[in-house]
Amino acid sequence: MCATMAVSSRLFFNGMSLFNNSITYINRGLYSTLGKVLFRVSLASDVHNISQKRHAAHFSFHPDPTPTQYGPTQKMNLFQSITSALDDSLARDPTAVIFGEDVAFGGVFRCTVGLRDKYGKDRVFNTPLCEQGIVGFGIGVATTGATAIAEIQFADYIFPAFDQIVNEAAKYRYRSGNQFDCGSLTVRAPWGCVGHGALYHSQSPESFFVHCPGIKVVIPRSPIQAKGLLLACIEDKNPCIFFEPKILYRAAVEQVPIEPFIIPLSQAEVLQEGSDVTLVAWGTQVHVMKEVANMAQEKLGVSCELIDLKTILPWDTETVCKSVAKTGRLLISHEAPITGGFAAEISTVVQGDKPTYSHCSYNLEVVLSW
Repeated sequence: MCATMAVSSRLFFNGMSLFNNSITYINRGLYSTLGKVLFRVSLASDVHNISQKRHAAHFSFHPDPTPTQYGPTQKMNLFQSITSALDDSLARDPTAVIFGEDVAFGGVFRCTVGLRDKYGKDRVFNTPLCEQGIVGFGIGVATTGATAIAEIQFADYIFPAFDQIVNEAAKYRYRSGNQFDCGSLTVRAPWGCVGHGALYHSQSPESFFVHCPGIKVVIPRSPIQAKGLLLACIEDKNPCIFFEPKILYRAAVEQVPIEPFIIPLSQAEVLQEGSDVTLVAWGTQVHVMKEVANMAQEKLGVSCELIDLKTILPWDTETVCKSVAKTGRLLISHEAPITGGFAAEISTVVQGDKPTYSHCSYNLEVVLSW
């Protein structure tokens, strides 16, 4: 995988010189050609090494610096930081309830361990195997003014609840003329690939929901981000979908603040400043792009500016467009399929000409997404 990333980086950056001073639209033909090249390269690699690494993570997790502004910290992996956030919410808000399949004993990823014993079976409880019912129940709880935290056991199984999310939760406030809302609803779900999840446990379905106004979609990259962003979702007065990268549940470990803290939604973060190209990603893919940025600097002398989008809807257009206005080049990477992926939305906005976004399209030379 590292060899593939290196080759793809070379292909991308070498290609920049061919498209200098022009906006390039990447079509399916170029994707097909690039895929064939990368496939040939992978076949030419040492087969034994590939077989030894096929189940290994395709990135290394590097923790963020320990935050000092939120008080004492404790070593936590990502699922423990989720537990900590849920514990804080239940402790601070007597109306808060957590429900879903198997959450009472801790959940399949152990994110709710100990919470039923601490807060009682009326506040942390199992539901039937019915995602539509889980979200529908959550909407009802939230409309009464309580705080509903629903868990979908895997993001792949969120689709039976699609109608409840996009036709009911997202539209409830608008439909009632702001007399009623279910803004205190948060839907959590393990998300993304893990290396052995097959077709029903490896999907990244964020793009299905971003077409519908009225909900927020958030994906963290680390334990610190997970706790702060989840608490922000629970406090937000709009229904939120919080996707948790399952491959990071145990692989990502950081010093996480013990006390509650909020990381604002819809604010992207520039993790690394650069001058030659803007890299945009979210969730697990942020760590892949960190390695790509380091390789590009070491092997090609290319300075990359790396941005973690964090909130997919509504996303931080200003931060991304200001960066593209500076670098003139944009690479967007995500786990989801290219067709209909959220990268298309980002590239469309970046290629627009709204003056509030620093006319970044006037400075754009290349845009590439996969």
